[in-house]
Amino acid sequence: MGKKAIEIVDLEVKKLVETLNQALSEEWLAYYQYWIGARVMSGPMHGEIEKELYKHADEELRHAEMLARRIIELDGTPVLSPEDWPLLSKCKYEAPVDAYIESILKQNLASERCAIHRYETLARLTDGRDFTTFSLATQILADEVEHESDLESWLNDIRVFRESLMAVPV
Repeated sequence: MGKKAIEIVDLEVKKLVETLNQALSEEWLAYYQYWIGARVMSGPMHGEIEKELYKHADEELRHAEMLARRIIELDGTPVLSPEDWPLLSKCKYEAPVDAYIESILKQNLASERCAIHRYETLARLTDGRDFTTFSLATQILADEVEHESDLESWLNDIRVFRESLMAVPV
């Protein structure tokens, strides 16, 4: 990072890199949670939702790439070992031991809400102080908000489907 850029970034860069590495760890865990959840998931609408979960996984991977690039721009080192991801992450990874679609979607929803908090906090921290990281945080935040909306919508669709089955006389 150049001298002028360091002047512009009115933050402790080392602390910012630590925060970005936490977010990077969370993105890798989110990627895997979506990817493996889509693979093992079963239940109503599974085929349609599976395709969308793969898209979400791809977006989480893209976020990881963006974060790693920014960490390097700040003269930091991206977290190097997958073993460190759960140690650095503030968002929990939940293994999909219950493969029922609702369980998978609820796990992903909890992760998305944690990610929303992460990027909202990062955006507030960098607003007016580090324009590049602020832009990155708000871009990712917009994706995470969209993911939350998708997950809530699918859970609602499943609830409505289940209620309609219960209403059918036997």
